[in-house]
Order: sequence, then structure tokens, then C-alpha cells
Amino acid sequence: MASIEYKSKKIETRRGDISHQPDLEAIVNAANAMLLPGSGVAGAIHSAAGNQLAEECRHLAPISPGQAVITSGYNLPNRYVIHTLGPVFGRDKPEAEILANCYKNSLTLCTQKKIRSIGFPAISTGVFGYPVEEAAQIAIRTIKETIDSNPIYPEHIVIVLFTAKDKEIHDLVLKKIF
Repeated sequence: MASIEYKSKKIETRRGDISHQPDLEAIVNAANAMLLPGSGVAGAIHSAAGNQLAEECRHLAPISPGQAVITSGYNLPNRYVIHTLGPVFGRDKPEAEILANCYKNSLTLCTQKKIRSIGFPAISTGVFGYPVEEAAQIAIRTIKETIDSNPIYPEHIVIVLFTAKDKEIHDLVLKKIF
């Protein structure tokens, strides 16, 4: 696990399943526009949360790339799920700005709800095809910029990576940016 302290915030990377993070108040779903269960992160979160999550999501969809909405966590160990729609690499433009907005808008919801801890997956790097290193740079730079402009919430930010290779890339970027 790579971990740093910055302006009284803890930012870390860890390897694991985003739907199994009991120490975090909120987790982020790399959602599809209709907020439906799918594969990857969305599938794992919906499966662990139960049918009530899909029912609540039905009333919030569709969302646009970069937008973030919040629901209850239901059967997850987390109080909240923040759903954000990342860009499809090579299709949704400007993709870097849209990806940054996923992180900014999710962190804004943390401030609004006074959420103290949040876990992010590597948004858009799965079936949406965003190159992992480029996505990591955007994610971590955006997290740093958001902390610089918002000194209150959240206090603990975790990037939860499913593969060892993705974690290794994020660890290097974390050390480089901070």
C-alpha cells in the first residue's frame, strides 16, 4: 500500500475489490449512463449491494459523462455509493476533462454530505479503454487540486486497484504528484 499525508488528508492506494472496503464511508461506482448493473466495478457493486441499489438508481438515470450522483450503500459495508460515468477513451471528448470531472464531482458530493472517507476505482480504465497511466495521472492530479481548494472533506481518499500492475502504476504516479 502506498500512502501519503497531505494537508491533513490521507491519500493511499490499495489492491482489492471496491465492493469489499468496510473501512470507507463511501465507494465510487464506475457506472454506465443508466446506472444499471453491468460487468466490472458496476457489476461487483450492484451484486454486493442488492436489488435496492438498482431500484434507487433507476430514478437517477441517465447521467452524463463526468456527472456524479449518490445513493445509499444498502448491503455494502459502505454508507454511500457515488456513481460517476467516465469517458469512453477515443470517443467522449474532451476525455481528460471528463475524467477529471468524475473525481471532482464525486469529491464535491463528499463535501456536501460530510463524507470522511471514500474509495475510487480506476475510472474508465476497464471496458472504456482509458490507458491506466494517463488515467492515474488525471485522477491523482485532480485529487490533489481538489484538496488544495477544499480543506475539509474527505479526510481519507483511497484508490482501490484490482490488479497488481494497476496498483504499481498508481503508486508511481502518487509519489510523483505528491
